[in-house]
Amino acid sequence: MKRKICVITGTRAEYGLLYWLLKEIQEDPELELQIIATGMHLSPEFGNTYMQIEDDGFVINDKVEMLLSGDTPSAVAKSIGIGTMGFSSSLLRLNPDLIVILGDRFEALSAAQTALILNIPIAHIHGGEVTYGAYDDSIRHAITKMSYLHFVTTDEHRKRVIRLGEHPSRVFNVGAPGIDNILKLKLLSKIDLEKELNVSLVDPVFLITQHPTTLSENPIEGVVELLEALEYFGKATMIFTKANADNNGREINKLISEFVNLSPMKRKLFDSLGQLRYLSLISYANVVIGNSSSGLLEAPYLNTPTVNIGNRQKGRVRPQSVFDAQPSVKEIISMINLALNYTFKQDDSYKLFGDGNTSKKIKTIIKEKVINSLMKEFYDGEII
Repeated sequence: MKRKICVITGTRAEYGLLYWLLKEIQEDPELELQIIATGMHLSPEFGNTYMQIEDDGFVINDKVEMLLSGDTPSAVAKSIGIGTMGFSSSLLRLNPDLIVILGDRFEALSAAQTALILNIPIAHIHGGEVTYGAYDDSIRHAITKMSYLHFVTTDEHRKRVIRLGEHPSRVFNVGAPGIDNILKLKLLSKIDLEKELNVSLVDPVFLITQHPTTLSENPIEGVVELLEALEYFGKATMIFTKANADNNGREINKLISEFVNLSPMKRKLFDSLGQLRYLSLISYANVVIGNSSSGLLEAPYLNTPTVNIGNRQKGRVRPQSVFDAQPSVKEIISMINLALNYTFKQDDSYKLFGDGNTSKKIKTIIKEKVINSLMKEFYDGEII
């Protein structure tokens, strides 16, 4: 019988990272791909991005509605509960041999805790990382302890997962799946991208994504300061993508929308760019700005510097092309100017997250790994 692999996806960004793994599983005759779409994928407010999954030739086996209309901490907590009920029914019906979860969002937590109780093995991607500025950090480590297989992006992250008590034989450094997209996708030409976005990409081009800092007393930390700093660069082309559906994410999107409407010819806000347009835009941007992990992972591989604002990504490994700025107007302006004048060296020092082919490596392991028991002893031994 084919091994049934159920991949759970809740956001546009996470789906983009999972795309090539989905293709690998779909094309393997010994595996059966199942997909559950949830979270922002099912929200008109965030672009109904489940349709992109279907347009890419995948079958969505189930949809788990879980997002409430509010973005308060209470609404997010209730969404986790709703998701747990939905995943319980969905996973019982699909009866997968293994579920795959990427990252650290609350949708992933809801799916993981359900699978744990149902005794379904979990394969977790991007564990062992640290981001002190968001509750995602705790969610990530919690999912690590619920998971059986671990696919990490660096040796440092592998060691951290093992220090959490996971046996070295189940922790694999495969690199970052986002690098597969950079190597495999044929990026759009600048002319085609301008047509897709309906904007002239006149230098300097800023690609901006600012998510809530959920562990801050002020979850929209840095947004007002960022927008004021961007006014200083009035001639720049500014492309924004929406904040996630985390605490106060809608408030951030409201502020950005008002800012964009002041200069609609030079500023654009998108619900979702999709992986192809997003990576193409990174390649033509003069600087990536905000607090998205893509500025630390993918942007350096495309030789684009990043201004990382605030504490959301604090603790995450980053190359020297990333300029950290506290959420103050003066410092953000200063770091943007440094980034605009940054020159990449002709070496591989920016490539901290592997050399690609990550999805094939993951597919091979989840296909061949024998799982006889989910009982795990806490590993206190040497890190090997």
